Amino acid sequence: MAVQSDVMEAAGPYDRARALNAFKLGDVTFYWITRACAISVLLILGGIILSLFIGAWPAIQQYGLPFLWTARWAPSADPPVLGALGPMYGTLVTSFIAMLIAIPVGLGIAIFLTELCPQWLRRPIGIAIELLAGIPSIIYGMWGFFVLGPFLAYTFQPFMIKVFDGVPVLGSIFAGPPSYLSLFNAALILAIMVLPFITAISVDVFKTVPPVLKEAAYGVGCTTWEVVRNVVIPYTRVGVIGGIMLALGRALGETMAVTFIIGNSFHISSSIFAPGTTISAAIASEFAESDGLHQSGLILLGLLLFVLTFFVLAAARLMLMRLEKQAGN
Repeated sequence: MAVQSDVMEAAGPYDRARALNAFKLGDVTFYWITRACAISVLLILGGIILSLFIGAWPAIQQYGLPFLWTARWAPSADPPVLGALGPMYGTLVTSFIAMLIAIPVGLGIAIFLTELCPQWLRRPIGIAIELLAGIPSIIYGMWGFFVLGPFLAYTFQPFMIKVFDGVPVLGSIFAGPPSYLSLFNAALILAIMVLPFITAISVDVFKTVPPVLKEAAYGVGCTTWEVVRNVVIPYTRVGVIGGIMLALGRALGETMAVTFIIGNSFHISSSIFAPGTTISAAIASEFAESDGLHQSGLILLGLLLFVLTFFVLAAARLMLMRLEKQAGN
């Protein structure tokens, strides 16, 4: 700006006015380009919602609100009998189990990398996490079908069934028979897939903690666990929760890996070792062969998944705003 101001002072009044107009034109152009980019996101989102609603309208007219709590899915019946309860149940259960596994493991890895890991080991573990995030979902599905599924069916599932046999509630949750394709197998695959998101974001936000805070805590005699629990986690909780919500959004909408290993059964079972389905898996497995009311019902499932994800992310945003407000106070 110093060079430009010198040039403008040396120039005549006409040249100075032209230079100022050029700066103003560039600023206005930049403003409208960025504004158009921002508005385009809203237009794309609105277009997606509108197309889903138009495609789902025949199913909405036919089934109405009972579509949400109807468990039967019989597209070959005359007329087709369609209900979203089975896919919604599978989506929520697999996502819940996946987050139940991925959150403590991901936070544990992040804490180890930032607080305890030797310098020579940080880079290999970091590269491994990045590779996990870069693996295509269909590869996860194939690995789950050919490797993880048989391992769980022959070792883990029989052990859990035997341990909880006869125990109230838990006996129903971990009931047999063992299966290659189940809700638990799909949830475990999802946990592995979302693990890099939780770990990477947690590592980044943990690194933002001022060293003076941790040094002060160590100086008064705190252990590493006490520093993490009382200093690191409270300081970074907003970022950590944001990373967890991002991973949850990925888990809710994952398609190919889940389709491979969940079993694609619309039957609702209390056992997590039973086959099931999710909204995205149901759409992926049936959409190519659907038409008419059946296709409209699948589009309605997609609209429900969109609404479900929106409410989850909106709730997360409200939670983050509340945490930020409390931190400010």
